[in-house]
Amino acid sequence: MTRRVALITGGMGGIGTAVCRKLAKSNGNVVVANCLPGYPQKDAWLAAMRKEGLENVHAAEGDVSDFDSTAAMVRQVEAEVGPVDILVNNAGVVRDNMLKKLALSEWMAVINSNLNSVFNVTKNVIDGMTERGWGRVVNMSSVNGQKGQFGQTNYSAAKAGVHGFAKALAQEVIRKGVTVNSVSPGYVETDMVKSIRKDVLDKLVAGIPIGRLAQPAEIAALVAFLTSEEAGYITGANIAINGGMYMV
Repeated sequence: MTRRVALITGGMGGIGTAVCRKLAKSNGNVVVANCLPGYPQKDAWLAAMRKEGLENVHAAEGDVSDFDSTAAMVRQVEAEVGPVDILVNNAGVVRDNMLKKLALSEWMAVINSNLNSVFNVTKNVIDGMTERGWGRVVNMSSVNGQKGQFGQTNYSAAKAGVHGFAKALAQEVIRKGVTVNSVSPGYVETDMVKSIRKDVLDKLVAGIPIGRLAQPAEIAALVAFLTSEEAGYITGANIAINGGMYMV
């Protein structure tokens, strides 16, 4: 069994935690969860992982919206854990507003955290993957990057952009044994989604053919497959996982 090092950005959120948990239980992976510098829940999150028996989970502080902070974080991971073989670009924020009301700061916050972060982290690990002849990159896109969403020009643009990035990079690195794909979840039962006003959330769920929110573990299972040895023939793909909410 080959030991792989997996780095998950935004690794302590709802989907990120599920991905960390799944990858830590798969094929002897060593998992590194990224969080912002000084994240107050880091120690409690790590303690919870240890309580589950996941001794192979670590944390790495770094602001992935900032290139220099990201580079320093990757160097630390390489020194303390090992070179990154699997990258899951999962970090992101929302700042919803109609375009006519959208502030430049709201646009930039989403573009920097959701799209520029993908460049910042991938740029710092991709050469190592190609040199070693094996790698997996998975970008967390969104159903709203596929279909658009009222009040989310910033988020929809960023999430569409991460898959455009994946399609281009996939062509550059596949001959070196590295695959690059995107995953586009619909609405997932995370704290952020559960905080939506009940009447609004009920309306959203009513529009999902399966009739419920996705579970974070369901998203993690797809990510785990795409980062496995068996998924070596899948690259440049954007895989929808939205309960039938949007079909293309």
